[in-house]
Amino acid sequence: MFVPCGEKELAFLKAKDKRLGAVIESLGVLKRPTFDDVFAAVVHHIIGQQISMKAQDAVWARLLEKVGTVDAAHLLTLGREELQTVGTSFRKADYIMDFAEKAANGAFDITALETMSDAEVIASLSSLKGVGAWTAEMLLIFTFRRPDVLSFGDLGIQRGLRMLYRHKEIDRQKFARYRKRYSPYASTASLYLWAIAGGAVEGLTDPAARKKPASSQRNSS
Repeated sequence: MFVPCGEKELAFLKAKDKRLGAVIESLGVLKRPTFDDVFAAVVHHIIGQQISMKAQDAVWARLLEKVGTVDAAHLLTLGREELQTVGTSFRKADYIMDFAEKAANGAFDITALETMSDAEVIASLSSLKGVGAWTAEMLLIFTFRRPDVLSFGDLGIQRGLRMLYRHKEIDRQKFARYRKRYSPYASTASLYLWAIAGGAVEGLTDPAARKKPASSQRNSS
């Protein structure tokens, strides 16, 4: 499964925004796979906070090797100290084990998330230790495949908007304008903004003149 990026979404975005449309024409269809197991996805995102994707992949591979299946039962059997041996910090291990305990005893109902609105999912997930609005928004896109998510708190989205529309900064007012323009397919637009932020479009620079490109997926929570 992939984040929605089909003919319907692309035709709409090209018709609504010429600049984004030109980028879509240049880059074509972007296929970003989804992480469909909600419990495992939350753990994966917690592991990935404030580290590189390469480091996240390495820790995740060691965790899979140790437990086989990343679910509440296996993690609770593993325990906090053993969890740290795969490369997680004490704090992240605490977040993960707290989540596993709540999922196992029913204090957090994962299945209920499927029928919630985007705002309700964000509020529910943000109640977990170590999970903030940004992580919840990434889960909406990459696990629940919700079609209309654009994250103000994502550094890559901010950078992509600055580069595409030549702004030195993106305030809430500008963001709201673009968010409304992309709706109801803001998640698809996000894929192209991340690509722009990563340098996929030759000649597009960041008016904020940052020396180091902002990463699209490395926010803290």
